[in-house]
Amino acid sequence: MTDLPPPSKKKLGLVIDLDTCVGCHACATGCKQWNSGGMAGPVTDEKPYGKDPSGVWFNRIHSYELEQVPATNEAPAQPAMTLHFPRSCLHCETPACVTVCPTGASYKRASDGIVLVDEDKCIGCKLCSWACPYGAREYSEVEGVMKKCTLCVDRIYNENLPESEREPACVQVCPTRARHFGDLGDPESKVSKLVAERGGLPLLPELGYAPVNRYLPPRPRRAGGGDEVAVAEPPVDVTPKRWLDRIFRR
Repeated sequence: MTDLPPPSKKKLGLVIDLDTCVGCHACATGCKQWNSGGMAGPVTDEKPYGKDPSGVWFNRIHSYELEQVPATNEAPAQPAMTLHFPRSCLHCETPACVTVCPTGASYKRASDGIVLVDEDKCIGCKLCSWACPYGAREYSEVEGVMKKCTLCVDRIYNENLPESEREPACVQVCPTRARHFGDLGDPESKVSKLVAERGGLPLLPELGYAPVNRYLPPRPRRAGGGDEVAVAEPPVDVTPKRWLDRIFRR
């Protein structure tokens, strides 16, 4: 099986703000457009217009209707809400998808921590997709290989692009600026400071894979009709756990 490199100082990843994400799917379509012509292309669709459309998407958005949560001693009540949850590869520190790969096709870069797939080595066994607890791997029926988010590695290091455009396509196209990109291994980077300020969380850290990407929790909501449900900002160590529990309880 495939070995992991020593932990890298540089940890490139995404920070996704669930408070401002509106579920418009611009990130998903922008990602597909860029990567269809990039190093990870083609990003194929098998039945784009059929009864059961299927295809490869590096970024998928799930929308959840969350029930109202009554107030507790630890946090104020929260009204019912719709939460949009973008999901893609989290570029884990110790990714299970890499260590189960029998050919070395799945690998983690020592220079920046990005997890990639060498399609020339991939035999389409799907072991990586079974090992990934986040469902971030995509199998191309057309090519017979596994695919995944690359953080647009062919874009972020492309010196032919203006520096302002050297970020993943999903970040570039987000109309509400709900997606942020940077070095989460640098505590002084903009993304690290944003995570610290908003109490950003990794997804399911208890599994032990140490995902690099972070999610910023929704801010407290107010009920309609003039009834204020959440007046004060609750502690960040309480609210994130509550909204995450509300998602996975479904």
